[in-house]
Amino acid sequence: MAKLSPDEIVQLFLAVAALLAMGRTLGELVRKLGQPSVLGEMLAGIVLGPTVLGALAPDAMHYLFPAAGNVPIALDALTTVAISLFLLVAGMEVDLSTMFRQGRVAIGVGFGSTLLPFALGFVVFYFGAANGQSDQSSTLIFALFMATALSISALPVIAKTLLDLGMYRSDIGMLIVAVAIFNDLVGWIVFALVLSLMGGGHGHRFEVGETVLLTLGFAAAMLTLGRWLINAVLPWLQAHLSWPGGVLGFALTITLAGAAFTEWIGVHAIFGAFLVGVALGDSQHLRERTRTTIDQFVSFVFAPLFFASIGLRVNFVADFDWVLVTVVFLIACAGKIIGSGVAARLFGMPARQSWAVGFGLNARGAMEIILGLLALQAGLIDNRMFVALVVMALGTSMLAGPVMQRLLQRKKSRRFTALVGAGSFVPELRATDRFKAILELVPVSGAKGVDLAKVADAVIERERLIPTGLGNGIALPHARIKGLASPQIAMGISKQGIDFDSPDGEPAHIICVILTPEDDQNTALELYRDILSTFKDKAFREKTLQVKNYTELLALLASVTANHPGEATIAPPAPAG
Repeated sequence: MAKLSPDEIVQLFLAVAALLAMGRTLGELVRKLGQPSVLGEMLAGIVLGPTVLGALAPDAMHYLFPAAGNVPIALDALTTVAISLFLLVAGMEVDLSTMFRQGRVAIGVGFGSTLLPFALGFVVFYFGAANGQSDQSSTLIFALFMATALSISALPVIAKTLLDLGMYRSDIGMLIVAVAIFNDLVGWIVFALVLSLMGGGHGHRFEVGETVLLTLGFAAAMLTLGRWLINAVLPWLQAHLSWPGGVLGFALTITLAGAAFTEWIGVHAIFGAFLVGVALGDSQHLRERTRTTIDQFVSFVFAPLFFASIGLRVNFVADFDWVLVTVVFLIACAGKIIGSGVAARLFGMPARQSWAVGFGLNARGAMEIILGLLALQAGLIDNRMFVALVVMALGTSMLAGPVMQRLLQRKKSRRFTALVGAGSFVPELRATDRFKAILELVPVSGAKGVDLAKVADAVIERERLIPTGLGNGIALPHARIKGLASPQIAMGISKQGIDFDSPDGEPAHIICVILTPEDDQNTALELYRDILSTFKDKAFREKTLQVKNYTELLALLASVTANHPGEATIAPPAPAG
């Protein structure tokens, strides 16, 4: 029986460690810069692959990622499992009820955002304007693939963009999400059919017609009977099995079974994983904590491994074709933005909102990259076209948020976590009364270009006028300061508590001094709501009191900042002025 030799096991472990370490590092870096983490994970593969490491130290690259032997097979198997699990998480994001609640508008915009880019992509690539398929792939199947690739959206990227803009729960946000769900469902079903037309690249176990019928039948069964069965079984699992291991094991088991079935019928395994994710995520009995556990388990381990491995497959410098990249990018943007925008306008949406819907749905992200990779592996496209699709996917994802922000004239919601640094956090306040606490915090606030003594006087004067103790152990003294260039926050923890004259009579343990420019009337209120929403849970507030330094505070806050669309549970008083 063939097996990995000791040297090959060493190579495999080093390869996985390198991909995971570089993928997580660069993913976190670009996320802090406001971009999707998939961009950093892709860059990791580009750095470790033929584009950078292969050019600088080819021997090191070939040792880590050999082209022949058992290691490439083992690594390919691992990344196949990784992408199948990632599609489980992507499927769990699909909330069918959201699509149904938006009614005819979502369906109408969904058709517009799908049909126009599909038709435009099919016509252009069928007639060979930028035909990059390999010789063995037919023009028809190539054109169908490109049409599908240009019509699909990226629900995870779209959801994150809306959260960052504070629009996720708005009417336009829910419409964009519903249409993205429609795009994902239609796009993946059509792509599965395209794979079946070419035998999925796996041989011909069934005739094409049989594979198409099996694909549609499996999709229909999972979205009806499968959803019902999973919803019925989950309460029993959660009642009798340990958490989260029981439900996590069940989720991975049915995901791998669904993936195996679609692979067996001649369609890629990820289609089965995606449909299982839709059925699982739609269950009303799936706890949010379980959903988050599955998401983090996959997104922080398996997803970086897969996306980093993509950069190993092609040389992004040698295979970069400016003409092809430009054509693909322009066709993708034109079809999706015009199709979505015009459809939204026809359903009565204002012009700015209609075009914002178009740009929001234009984000392709990880889904486009996955489609491109499968087509590359199946021999449907060449390296140049794959690079063009990757550039288009990343470019449209980066473009969506800023353009929507400008069209809707919305400012990105301010987070207090972005304004608290190591120097402006005091883990143990010495002060025993509210005015001394203000005097202790103002000097570390980071305010520049202003007299700190006068700043402290302004905050104290505001505090004397209206006490800023809000109850639940939180106090937010603040003032608008003339000459202050940007908002600043100093945060302090008082374990014994300080009397800030709170409505509930309880002492304040978490005190944040908020300083904003004199002409800024909105930022203080945004920061109020964000702080109150972050610390609304009593158990979380108690954990905050135990932190000993800024690093521990960051680690604690990271558990809530990833999913933070919630509203404050306490109504803050109006900021000064």
